[in-house]
Amino acid sequence: MKILVTPTSFSRERAPAAWELLASFATEIVVNPFGKPLAEKEILPLLEGVDGWIAGLDFITEDVIRQAPASLKVISRYGVGVERVDLHAAVQHGIVVTNTPGVNADAVADLAMGLLLSVARRIPSLDRQVKAGGWPRTTGVELSGKTLGILGLGAIGKGVARRAQGFSMKVAAYDPWMDRGYAERNGIQPMTLDDILLCADVLSLHLPLNGQTANILDAERIGRLKPGVILINTARGGLMDEAALLAQLEAGRIGGLGLDAFAMEPPGENPLFRFENVVVTPHAGAHTFEAALNMAMLSVENAIAVLSGKDCLHIIHDKVVHSS
Repeated sequence: MKILVTPTSFSRERAPAAWELLASFATEIVVNPFGKPLAEKEILPLLEGVDGWIAGLDFITEDVIRQAPASLKVISRYGVGVERVDLHAAVQHGIVVTNTPGVNADAVADLAMGLLLSVARRIPSLDRQVKAGGWPRTTGVELSGKTLGILGLGAIGKGVARRAQGFSMKVAAYDPWMDRGYAERNGIQPMTLDDILLCADVLSLHLPLNGQTANILDAERIGRLKPGVILINTARGGLMDEAALLAQLEAGRIGGLGLDAFAMEPPGENPLFRFENVVVTPHAGAHTFEAALNMAMLSVENAIAVLSGKDCLHIIHDKVVHSS
């Protein structure tokens, strides 16, 4: 079996057990030579003779799938999101797509809270100024008693809710697939999207990116947010209208942004970066030692199960899937 491995954080050094499992199954392993998520022209030469693909945030378009060799039987996503995979084309060409739900939830939830604290207390700005010889005085905001609105109450959203409650925040949530029993048992107030936009002091996004959620925070909805709101996005950049965010920042209506995801990645010289109350990270939510080990192992297990004709619990079909 020939296996292609393209996630930049999956290697023998970082995930030795998963790599050894893969090496014991595969006769040949091909690795990503570019050190970044791959575009179509970079992917196609690497797919020659490949039976299985452990895929990162690569752009797996209809053309990629159409031109893939007949030997390719499985695309095993190293991660949860599948918005960069043309699922319909995969189904049509008999290629199974899998993912690794839940294994990076704690890592992403930790980063969401880290971004929130960094924005609320201007930690990165203060750090830079003190290291430059300054001794600034700024006024931040406390989290205790504030309302956190969560968009998407999957495994990551639930993790953020638990952490926020530890800071004595009130938690409300909107989710098209709301687990009302969980919300009731854990002190989370289910709300409509319209209501949560009006009441949230902090809004944290944890939805998948698909046809229903793309640009869910458009200019009109962003304009209805509470003055001084802090927005945290550790999900996908396509959920928010960045131009509308810029306009609201310039108007002083947004208290701050904590962004781990962007409409274009890498984002280049994004005008949002001019603001001291904007804290950014390079889509690093899942980049912990523990999450990398878990994603690597499950992505390998998924690929081996499919290629061995065994049951796999994490197959994604051509349909809307819940974020987890």
